[in-house]
Amino acid sequence: MTATTVTHDLVSVENVSLSFGSVRALRDVSLTLQPGEITALVGDNGAGKSTLVRCLSGIHRPDDGTVRFDGQPAHFSTPEDARNAGIETVHQNLALVEDLTVWQNLFLNREIVHGFGPLAILDKRAMKREAQRMVSTLAVNVPSVTSTVRRLSGGQRQAVSICRAAGFSSKLVIMDEPTAALGVQETERVEKLITKLREDGHAVLLISHNFAQVMRLADHVWVMRAGRCVAGRRIAQTTGEEIVALITGAQQS
Repeated sequence: MTATTVTHDLVSVENVSLSFGSVRALRDVSLTLQPGEITALVGDNGAGKSTLVRCLSGIHRPDDGTVRFDGQPAHFSTPEDARNAGIETVHQNLALVEDLTVWQNLFLNREIVHGFGPLAILDKRAMKREAQRMVSTLAVNVPSVTSTVRRLSGGQRQAVSICRAAGFSSKLVIMDEPTAALGVQETERVEKLITKLREDGHAVLLISHNFAQVMRLADHVWVMRAGRCVAGRRIAQTTGEEIVALITGAQQS
C-alpha cells in the first residue's frame, strides 16, 4: 500500500472584499497561489492589486471573505504576523535604511543577541557571517555586507531587499514592481534573482506592469480589473496580447 501525498494551495483567497468608506477597493476576489511557482498579478492602476497585496501582508484586514495560507486560516493583524507565518514583502520603496550597512539592513528588527533583556548584547560577528552566507547563497552582486546602502546602485539595493525577504524561512515572497526603476542590465540581474527564488522552493507573487517580464518569469497570471479578479491563465497557454485584452475588458474571461 503506497502513501498518498496531500497537496494544497499555498495561498487561497476566497470572495475577499474590502471597502474604504464608499470606495469598494476589492470585490469578491478569489484566486490561488501554488508553492514553488512565480505567480503574476496584473491590472491597470486602481485595479486592486496593491490592496490585495496589503491584505496578504497584514496591512489591511478584509471586510468579507477568507484567506488561507499554507492550509490554515490567515488572520493577520500586522505585517509582523504575516512575516511570522512566512510571508515577506519587497515593497517598491524597498524599506532600506540608507545609512546602515547591508548586514544591518538584513537583520533590522531581527538582530542576533547574546543574553536576555537589558543585558542582551548584539552579536555583530554572527550577523555579518550570516549576512555573507545569505548574499552568497543568492549570488547577489553586492560589493560587501559592510557597505552602506547609500553606496549601492538601484539594482544592488533591490537585491538586498530580495535577499532579506528570502533569507528568513519565507514560503512566499511578494514583489511589487521589482524592476520598475532599473536599467536593462540591472533588470536582468534582478530577474535572475527572482528565478533563483523559485528554484530554491519559494513561491513568488510578482506585481508588474511589464507584460514581457510576466511572460518571461511567471508560471501563472491573475488579471484584476476594477477591484475584481477577472481571469487566471497559465503562462504557457496565453499570450501578452490576451493578457492586455483581459485587463482592458476587450476580452472577457
